[in-house]
Amino acid sequence: MSDLLTAPEREIDRLETLACRVLERARSRGADQVEVALNSSLAREAAVRLGEIDVLEEARDRGIRVSVYRGQCSGSASTGDLSPDTVDECVDRALAIARYTQPDPAAGLAQAELMAVDRVDLDLWHGHDLGMNDLLERAREIEQAGRDADARISNSEGASVSTEAAVSVYANSHGFIGSNRGTQYSQSCVLIAADQAGMQRDYDWDSRRSLSELASPEATGLEAARRTLRRLGARRVPTGKVPVLFAPEVARGLIAHLVSAVSGGSLYRRASFLLDALGQRILPDWASLIERPRLPGGPASAWFDADGVATRESALIADGELLRYVLSSYSGRRLGLNTTANAGGVRNLQFVGGSHDPDALLAELGTGLLVTEVMGQGVNLVTGDYSRGAAGFWVEGGEIAWPVEEITIAGHLRDMLGGIVAAGTDIDTRRNIQTGSLLVDRMMVAGQA
Repeated sequence: MSDLLTAPEREIDRLETLACRVLERARSRGADQVEVALNSSLAREAAVRLGEIDVLEEARDRGIRVSVYRGQCSGSASTGDLSPDTVDECVDRALAIARYTQPDPAAGLAQAELMAVDRVDLDLWHGHDLGMNDLLERAREIEQAGRDADARISNSEGASVSTEAAVSVYANSHGFIGSNRGTQYSQSCVLIAADQAGMQRDYDWDSRRSLSELASPEATGLEAARRTLRRLGARRVPTGKVPVLFAPEVARGLIAHLVSAVSGGSLYRRASFLLDALGQRILPDWASLIERPRLPGGPASAWFDADGVATRESALIADGELLRYVLSSYSGRRLGLNTTANAGGVRNLQFVGGSHDPDALLAELGTGLLVTEVMGQGVNLVTGDYSRGAAGFWVEGGEIAWPVEEITIAGHLRDMLGGIVAAGTDIDTRRNIQTGSLLVDRMMVAGQA
């Protein structure tokens, strides 16, 4: 049984001791400012294919990254060896690098008064010491449930179950030191079905902070089978402009593109289709994007960001209007703006305003395309041009008619986001960006000539 699983506080204490060592050494050797991030994790994975062991893996990782600032010059170094002597060498390397870098007026720690003060328990730790045999048994149950679901399930690409327990510490020379700890339990299954028309594959997965909240093995196997079977007989559709309904698992990608376009790095590089968009309407006026970084049990919850700045609930978009950007202290300085406590990205960003259940969304769609999978890299965040391969279902009269494959959907992200006419209550809470299905009024679908 791992000490990390049974006594995470002991590992946090060790990391905090090392953090203090780093701060003291760096300041004593001439650094004006210092920050250090340490992490320690234990991950296990077991996978089977056709009942046989495919993967058995346990990884115990530790790491440290030190950043020092001499005036406006900075240097960083990292290592996976947390022995005191190696950590000292890491500090010295960072200091040496800082002597040779060019000054950067935006470099440095976030303002001291922004540091998080009140430690918050976000219910992220649910330790269970599952051994490899436990993981293997669960993976076999998942795969067998899927294979037994229907005679048309002809093959399997396997089922996997994984666990991870991780702790982290961040400290800086403002006197801030904070820690986080969390667990994650995940499982997935990929199946292949065949009939006279050909073969299709699909999958299902789940991931939760607590093992007790994870879907049952049978549920994941059966859902993987259902999703695979429904794709049999897929064909192309005629080329034309039609309404497109994005299922939750792909709708989050649209919101992720929006987030990337309003993130500091894209903005100060002038590499975004949403430059100077503050105060502009991006989504319909009934839609908002709310960030809830302190959501209990959330997939990305944290009480401070990667700069040590206190997180808080805030709107990114309210009533369709972009209220702020996504900024760290560094990107904020580059843009002449304040940090939004988003060093490390957004945390639990939720699309708010959806009111349609799945059947109501299909009825609103009428005749058009339901997209359940996208592929390819055809998204240009500089211009906003969007063109990706897709698969899903053709819908007629508000009813799913047949599965669709080998098509391309295209549009412009600004038009797509502004053209959302309905959103679903089928919100997927398993990821950092959480949204239900999104119905876009019209896109180009390229299929049959």
